Order: sequence, then C-alpha cells, then structure tokens
Amino acid sequence: MIPVTSFAGKTVAVFGLGGSGLASCHALKAGGAEVIAGDDSTENVAKAAQAGFTTADLRTVSWSNFEALILTPGAPLTHPAPHWSVLMARQAGCEVIGDIELFCRERRRHAPDAPFVAITGTNGKSTTTALIAHLMKVAGYDTQMGGNIGTAILSLEPPRMGRVHVVEMSSYQIDLAPSLDPSVGILLNVSEDHIDRHGTLEHYAAVKARLVAGVQPQGTSIVGVDDGWCRNIADRLDQSGKRVVRISVKNPLPDGVYVERETVVQASGGARREIARLGGIGSLRGLHNAQNAACASACALAMGISIDTLQNGLRSFPGLAHRMEQVGRRGNVLFVNDSKGTNADAAAHALSSFADIFWIAGGKPKQGGITGLAEYFPRIRKAYLIGEAAQEFSGTLGERVPHEISETLDVAVASAAHDAEASGIVDPVVLLSPACASFDQYRNFEIRGTKFRDLVTALPGVKPVV
Repeated sequence: MIPVTSFAGKTVAVFGLGGSGLASCHALKAGGAEVIAGDDSTENVAKAAQAGFTTADLRTVSWSNFEALILTPGAPLTHPAPHWSVLMARQAGCEVIGDIELFCRERRRHAPDAPFVAITGTNGKSTTTALIAHLMKVAGYDTQMGGNIGTAILSLEPPRMGRVHVVEMSSYQIDLAPSLDPSVGILLNVSEDHIDRHGTLEHYAAVKARLVAGVQPQGTSIVGVDDGWCRNIADRLDQSGKRVVRISVKNPLPDGVYVERETVVQASGGARREIARLGGIGSLRGLHNAQNAACASACALAMGISIDTLQNGLRSFPGLAHRMEQVGRRGNVLFVNDSKGTNADAAAHALSSFADIFWIAGGKPKQGGITGLAEYFPRIRKAYLIGEAAQEFSGTLGERVPHEISETLDVAVASAAHDAEASGIVDPVVLLSPACASFDQYRNFEIRGTKFRDLVTALPGVKPVV
C-alpha cells in the first residue's frame, strides 16, 4: 500500500467504494487523513463500514470541512452531466481528483525520480501495460503493475528508485489526475469511444493527450501516429519541446520506431537498426499487437534496457488473459479467447490476425454494431451469434457469412468446435471476439472469457498451447 500523506490532518470525502475507492480510503487513513466515505451502493457502504471507515450519505453532510473529493472514475466528471457529488464539491470549493492523482502527489513528495510508466489509448493499453511490466521484470526491475488493468494503484508498493510503476489509465482516470507526470508516457491510438462521458471525440482525444503532455522534463512521450488524432498530438508535443518517439506499424518513419515485415526498427537521423523480431511470437500475433510491441520496445529503450533483453522479454511474454489468449488446441484447431474485444475496433484486430475463423460474437451491442467489420467477413467461415445482439448481427451478416444463432456461449463453443474440426481447413481458429459488452449474460468480460476457457478445456482432446 502507498500511504497518502498529502492530506495528513485533513478531512477528505471519498465517493465510490469499489476496489480503487476502498484502496484510496485505506491509503488516506494510513497517511493521516480523516476519511468520510460514501457510495450509491448500500453494499459498498457496508463493506467500507466493516473496514472501519466513517460512512455517510454525502448528500446530507456539510462539505465545509472537506479538503477534497476523491471520486471513483466510474462517476461522470463532466458528461452527460457532472455527478451530484462533483457539483457539491465544486460548490464548497473542494478539488475533485482520483487515486492516480494521489499517487502522483506521493511520488513527487517522496521519490520524484522513481521510474513511472503510464499507458493509455482506445485499444491495446492492457496488453501494452502487461508487456512492458513483463519486460521490466525480465530486465531485473522491481515491477509494480496496476491502475485500470486490475490492481488499484494505491494498493501497490510505494515509489522508490529501482522500482518501476507500470500503470494503465483510462480517460476517466486521466480526467481526475490534473498533475499526471510520468517519466515515460505512452499514447497508443485514439478512435471513437466513451463519447457519452466526454461529449465529443475532440474532448476525448484532448484528455488522452494530457498523459503524454505531462511527461517529466527529461522523460519520453511515446505516441502511435497511425491515426490523425495522435499524429496531431505528436506534432504539438514536438513543438512544445517534449522528447517524442513516434510509433507506426503502417509506414516507415525517418525518426521513431516502426514495424516492417515483423521486425521492429528504430530510425534516427536517417540511420536505422533492427531492435526486435516478432515473427513466431503467438502472444503478439496481428498488426494491433505489433503496435503494442513497438510501443513497449520504445519504452524499454527509453528505460535503458538492452536489445538482447528486449528480444528475450518479447519472446517469453505469455500474453494477456482474455485478449488474443491461446486457450488450447484440438488437432489442428486453435481456440482463442478474445473476450476483451468488447467493441468493433477491438474485434477487427482479432479478425485481421487469422485467415479461417469460426467466430463467436454477440452480447450487449454497442452503437454501430459490426457494420464496420465487413472487410473481414471473407475470413469468417461461419459465425455463432449469442446474446442480445444475435438478431442484429444476423441481419448485418445476411447471406455474406454463414451463421447460426446459438444464443448461449455453451452452444456456440460446441458448434464452432465441431464445425472447425469437420471443415478440413489446415489451420482453423475458433475465435471468441464478441464486439459487444458482456453485461447481458455476464457481469464482466473476464467472467465471459473464463467461461469460454472452461468450455474449451472441457472438450475431449484439447491440449494447452505451448
């Protein structure tokens, strides 16, 4: 745990008592603050009370003594309207921040030069975060990984030299961290997402940009430049005097890091050198993972890691659970769990990675459905549709893609496994990449992915991928 000393002797309101909120309460209390905790969930309030915290309905208490509101990233700060606790805090003159900001303040107070890598992007940030943490461990660092990827940041060990914090951040978390200042900041990409919480794509991109704009003076901003939003962000950072490393998997760069024929290349001043090879690394298959690997490689170089250590780290990376996770094989059929593919853009990355796909898709649909995936339809031998989106997806696929409405994951896995095996195709892939949220049938994508994994491993003859 990281004790938060910046509010010692002061009273702080905490709204939102899930994992990161409760961790914030513990960290604030350990640092000497008085915490008044609240949540719209009576169950979460009861958990906080059982943990020994003072709880209250923050609508009914006086805010005059509060120094700050520590807000869960799940509550809206601006759009579609500020959460009621935000309005009350602003009326009382309290700053509204999140747990990432608390971490940044503690790092500045106690170990301002301790290495801190922050990663964001619309897609790929979890894989990139896990890959960088793996590379740091291979290089011998005491590595702390957390943030949006799972472990609340304040539940990690405190910053110090020789210990690197590798932290995934959503746009919601960045919004609540006004003084975010990593030593290495990574922005992978920007595409339309979370507009309900940011109002416009312009505002969403501006929030993402703050992570790389806030990098410390001697630090490094790493920006994927294969979309227009990020190209413009990289140019503005350059003009402001930041050290910027541009990343591309689509085009060679005169200066930066790019991927060419499964090779990661570093270019500078007209000279180029190969720094890593991605061929044959199953956990980094596909163009999207090439971008993740290129960004991680640029980070490793910025951290002083040798090319040999980098290559060894890439080859030993096991991959991220539920993201292009190779679950098993039966004969020549490969089963891939991409349950984290919860929108069409993410599913596109998975579909682009294989040639002969028996695709399991569906769940709680998102705006636009799968209409944007038409270019990948020729790769799909058959689709198995589940959940609320089944009828809508069936209409989109029409006669272009053979499909059936399986309704449940159990039926879909059994049917896809049978059809893939009977197809006679050399390397068929049964791919769960839903292009949907999980909330119609599962509480989160992890539970959905675990269910898929269990169903696959229960099939007779399935062996783990080595």
